[in-house]
Amino acid sequence: MCWNGSMQSPIPETMFAVLLTGHGGLDKLEYRRDVPVPKPGRGELLIRVSAAGVNNTDLNTRIGWYSKSVTASTDEALPVGDGSDGGWSGTPLVFPIIQGADVCGYVVAVGDARDDDRIGERVIVRTMQQSPSGKAFETVTMGSEMSGGFAQFVVTRSSEAYQVRSDWSDSDLGSIPCAYSTAENLLHRASVTSSDCVLITGASGGVGSAAVQLAKRRGARVIAMVGAAKERAVRDIGADEIVVRGDDPVSALGQESVDVVIDLVAGAWWPSLLNVLRRGGRLATSGAIAGPIVELDVRTLYLKDLTLIGATFQAPEVFANLVGYIERGEIRPLVHATYPMDAIADAQADFVAKDFVGKLVLLPPYEV
Repeated sequence: MCWNGSMQSPIPETMFAVLLTGHGGLDKLEYRRDVPVPKPGRGELLIRVSAAGVNNTDLNTRIGWYSKSVTASTDEALPVGDGSDGGWSGTPLVFPIIQGADVCGYVVAVGDARDDDRIGERVIVRTMQQSPSGKAFETVTMGSEMSGGFAQFVVTRSSEAYQVRSDWSDSDLGSIPCAYSTAENLLHRASVTSSDCVLITGASGGVGSAAVQLAKRRGARVIAMVGAAKERAVRDIGADEIVVRGDDPVSALGQESVDVVIDLVAGAWWPSLLNVLRRGGRLATSGAIAGPIVELDVRTLYLKDLTLIGATFQAPEVFANLVGYIERGEIRPLVHATYPMDAIADAQADFVAKDFVGKLVLLPPYEV
């Protein structure tokens, strides 16, 4: 069946999807064409997926890295035994699941007549969604606690799908939800303003490169920590200064030289990040790809009046503001490459190699 733009064709009974069948290697990803199409319930939308970005969280969930039993970096981590705490929530995942934290697509059906006027909208879906329980700081995640974008169709609550009026391509929009909302949330929670000097670790990755753009949009001075080979590309998206990955941040920048650290890496260099913070500085983190276990001298924390912020839960305005930035042309997409959905193993292998700046995006086959 062929699709033409946002025009609705009859909705099939089955669809293509990538099923994650358990924690493990790329062999745990199974591309199928006989998966039942989900049906939207009250207050929900059925979205035909037109693009879905690849993110660290997809890989981390697959290999079971979120388990507390894992202390290694994401490059070194092995699948976790029974995966009893291998998901975001710390509870067992029920396999198979459809991953995909990013969703761009078109609304093709609704479960509530009040949403009839939404059919045909091009939308992106909030990755870190408010839990239906409504409890503070409790989230459910696309591609983890609910089916995600690695499929022909996905269902989500109407309130979590945001229409975007933009001339960006579907692949451009499909690169946004997870990485850019994570980056914007870090800056939001750290209250970054134009008066701040911000150090961003892992600045060539999806979240890091988004954080560079979004911090510059706020008028901040941005120092990016990246590999030497990616220095020019990260300067081109707005970094004012570069610290080469592997160099000691204190030696490169000096003690108490930045106001805010946006950390996506953690690992062995983490104590130096506190040393470069000025008194009263803030460190916000949402990643630990270099290793989740770090050394903290509590005296540094309290004698310098530092604030440490873990940032996963997102207030609704974070994603709404991001959509506004897109529609007003205040940021630009950074799509490095696209892949057909059935080449997901190639896309994830290239993602792990990290020989690029920005995002990799999966697209549905031309005929489905």
